Amino acid sequence: MKHTFKMLAMLALSFNYTFTQAQETPKEEDFFKIMKVRMPEGPVLEVGGLVTLPNGDLGISTRRGDVFIVENPTSNRPYFRKFATGLHEILGLAYKEGAFYVAQRGELTKLMDRNMDGKAEVYETIYAWPLSGHYHEYSFGPKIAPDGSFFVTGNVAFGDQEWWRAESRVPMRGWAMNITEDGKMKPWAAGMRSPAGLNVIDGQLYYTENQGDWVGSGGVWKVNEGDFMGHPASLAWTKRSDSPLKMTQDFFYSKIDERRIKDQNGYYIKPENRVNENFKTLFDMKKEFPDLRLPAVWLPYGILGISTSEPVKIPKGTFGPFEGQLLVGDQGMSIISRVFLEKVNGEEQGAAFLFRSGFRSGVLRMAWGQDGSLFVGETNRGWGSAGDANEGLERLVYNNKTPFEMKAVRAMPDGFEIEFTSPVDLKSANDLASYDVESFIYKYQPVYGSPPVNTEKLKVMGVKVSADGLKARIVVENLRKYYIHTIKVDGVREKQNFYSLVHPVAYYTLNNIPAGEKLAANEWSTRNSNSDPVVNVTPASVKKPISVKGKVIPAKKVTEQITAEVKTVAKAPTYTEVKGLLANYTCMACHNPTKRQIGPSFTDIAKRKYSNEKILQLIHNPKPENWPGYSTEMPPMPQVTKVDGLKIAAYINSLGK
Repeated sequence: MKHTFKMLAMLALSFNYTFTQAQETPKEEDFFKIMKVRMPEGPVLEVGGLVTLPNGDLGISTRRGDVFIVENPTSNRPYFRKFATGLHEILGLAYKEGAFYVAQRGELTKLMDRNMDGKAEVYETIYAWPLSGHYHEYSFGPKIAPDGSFFVTGNVAFGDQEWWRAESRVPMRGWAMNITEDGKMKPWAAGMRSPAGLNVIDGQLYYTENQGDWVGSGGVWKVNEGDFMGHPASLAWTKRSDSPLKMTQDFFYSKIDERRIKDQNGYYIKPENRVNENFKTLFDMKKEFPDLRLPAVWLPYGILGISTSEPVKIPKGTFGPFEGQLLVGDQGMSIISRVFLEKVNGEEQGAAFLFRSGFRSGVLRMAWGQDGSLFVGETNRGWGSAGDANEGLERLVYNNKTPFEMKAVRAMPDGFEIEFTSPVDLKSANDLASYDVESFIYKYQPVYGSPPVNTEKLKVMGVKVSADGLKARIVVENLRKYYIHTIKVDGVREKQNFYSLVHPVAYYTLNNIPAGEKLAANEWSTRNSNSDPVVNVTPASVKKPISVKGKVIPAKKVTEQITAEVKTVAKAPTYTEVKGLLANYTCMACHNPTKRQIGPSFTDIAKRKYSNEKILQLIHNPKPENWPGYSTEMPPMPQVTKVDGLKIAAYINSLGK
């Protein structure tokens, strides 16, 4: 039986990887260690807010209504002191001039310790807002503005019969509010759905949004006064005299279909994703709604998060080559992503990368310790997360070694410039086969989220590597404005150790294509090892040893490798082989190979002994009643192709053998 390879030399190179174990690429944990903060028995630390105090102590607010001060928080024996209690689900904490400020469900509250006994005896209402009583009316913040005032955001509620449709039942739900110390409130920006992650960074308000109705995926938005962030529920209050935004719900729905359809019995039908429809995107509707703010950076759903939380800026001198960039938490996937921002034509855009996974619960809040470590506050109650625990407080500690990563990706008039943290191996970096680029976008629709749509593979025409090996400029055909560009750099190796990148994929949101000089064709490398001649190799045809970089590989070893490759052809795909599909179709947002998350594990599904065809059918048309005890229903996924679905199903069923 014959087996086809891309050149015998490439096969030999694969042996070079196998026989040089020292070349194994380090992983996230080899640079950034997750350390659990020792906690006393008793408190349940479902962290809602974190803030570092001027003396280095840590302030923590919890969803259960307590505020703690942690003395010596970076030591082996931190001391927890309860500062306040009895508040209503605190999902944010700030400190200013000796007082704590918290956002409860219905008010911004100031906590003071006037008699200096270490506990708050004054609970002062700064400003209160109405509540309808719906469970989803969380309030987030406060964050301190440059003038000393506060920003607070409010979650929307959901409908009664239309439980999937977000509503703003009372004023300021779905809004960012600006509140002064003396209790004056100014509506700041509308169109938010679940604004759990807000922060003031370099004097500018930013927030993160979660996937939902009218929100195709999470992302990072810049927020200015009068902005419309995209969700129509809060437009119910734009007729207020103090509203900086004047767009109405009637005007919004005159331009885009809200999909309020009833069945024959008069009940509303939950809108689902439609395949092959003429859909709208955010940038399409920007033409109709000038106040609509597009995300600076998308965080692709199921890949870089499902419940995006707080963004923080990496301080100067901290976390090595990444200082000045943003870190963004995710509650559902228990991860932190990294975001590089740049301005093009006066607008922010940039690239997002996975940074660190493996936290014990959902990442909700982050705060920098004075030693340069990052405190990570966690919770999953009612929301679910990838971690095993319901709550937690951990520290992310950097060991001052430089990982081989994409430090930054910048937009160019004809493609992208990739900056690396270490010099690259020139041969691999000058090979077009090392790069892969595609672009996609999300629908703007009343459906819960959106699959990636208009996906298109883009041709990499050429590459130019800088003399110092720190930058590779790739020329890409058919850049698409406003689209997310997935840039995979799997083939590039580090110069000194021939390492692969720790995270070889970037997601660049191209809001603007910069003007400027394009690379001349004679400046590119167009070498592409994927277009090299194909050689048919059989075990019998390998008669002599192969020499790679001075290392002799016996013919017997080559034969064994080829034979092993042939045997795997008929096997079910491995996790590595389907990982890309699971990410692209966002399966990993809710499922784990072995652990229960938002949905059942793939191993548990395999125990049902469904055929591959039955699993494909259930992907396209899920049956939530088959899985009682899971609060979040799986949406129909008709966009999963038959070929990909059967491949995923074969992998799942292999776990039951």
